[in-house]
Amino acid sequence: MPALVEKELVDFDRLSDWMQAQGLPSEGAFENQRLLTGGTQNILLYFERGGRPFVLRRPPKHLRASSNKVMMREARILQALTGSGIPHPGYIAHCEDESILGAAFFLMEPVEGFNPSTGMPEPHRSDATIRRRMSECHMEALAKLGMLDYTSLGLDGFGKPEGFLQRQPARWRGELESFYELEGYGDSPLPYQQEIYDWLENNIPAATTPGIIHGDAHMANTMTNNDNGELAALIDWEMSTIGDPLIDLGWVMATSDDGDGFTTTNIEPADGFLSIAEMVAHYGKHSSRDLTSLQWYAVLACYKLGIILEGTHARACAGKADKAMGDHLHGLTLTLFNRAHRWIAQGIPTQV
Repeated sequence: MPALVEKELVDFDRLSDWMQAQGLPSEGAFENQRLLTGGTQNILLYFERGGRPFVLRRPPKHLRASSNKVMMREARILQALTGSGIPHPGYIAHCEDESILGAAFFLMEPVEGFNPSTGMPEPHRSDATIRRRMSECHMEALAKLGMLDYTSLGLDGFGKPEGFLQRQPARWRGELESFYELEGYGDSPLPYQQEIYDWLENNIPAATTPGIIHGDAHMANTMTNNDNGELAALIDWEMSTIGDPLIDLGWVMATSDDGDGFTTTNIEPADGFLSIAEMVAHYGKHSSRDLTSLQWYAVLACYKLGIILEGTHARACAGKADKAMGDHLHGLTLTLFNRAHRWIAQGIPTQV
């Protein structure tokens, strides 16, 4: 079978030698190769060898300065979560030696299930009760993740929890201000830009017990069992760190529909999934964390996501990204900033 990826991305001869050194199956062909969807342009390659299935994950062809570091961080968190009870892709082995495949990479176990953002199969498509269970499982996993003792999992030094929340507003305002250095972006402020920043700075929650943050915990980064609504895995851990786990809950809130029609997941059919208020209530049933300041985390998530999306618009204005996409994402940023302002003025959705 011909390789599905360029040799400079996955040199199977070198991979074979490395697998042999790791005590992994190293005889015979790399069979049933197929590229998987998921991640942020990283390569996900499924193959079988010696009767065992593998998924190889490596950065894309054009590496960023942090690509290899991010890859190894993801391998580390997957390894640390082994036996934790958090559904995740099982860790097999990792390689920091860039000479093997031209970048750091790791091997993990395939996940049996489907990603709901790529299409809802049966029986899930026809059963709103199953879809509700999918949403409940998502909240339960995030709640349990936030309760884990990261030090006992060997994740000391994986993040900088001291002052984590205090750094967030200025960190993202700095990112937004950097866009004005791009030619053509202009100087028109986003709606309520200063008000949102000031509110975040003036309402930082009191220090909480640090824990593991997934970092991009919306429903599109889940896999669901093929036969029921149970969670098969939380996936795409490249943004994970140590900080305040309520950051994840705020992120899910910001990326979900609160009645204004905005959502980042575009999962259909949408009925049956928990509302934002129901998500919060279900999370609270499975976590001992104090949710009284959750409004701050939700507003921060809107602010952060809006700025991330605005980056593409700013680059498009400078001729460095697609204009149509930049305009589209700018519209989403406006929605997110308006939502943040509304949540400051009226509070977050609480009616279950």
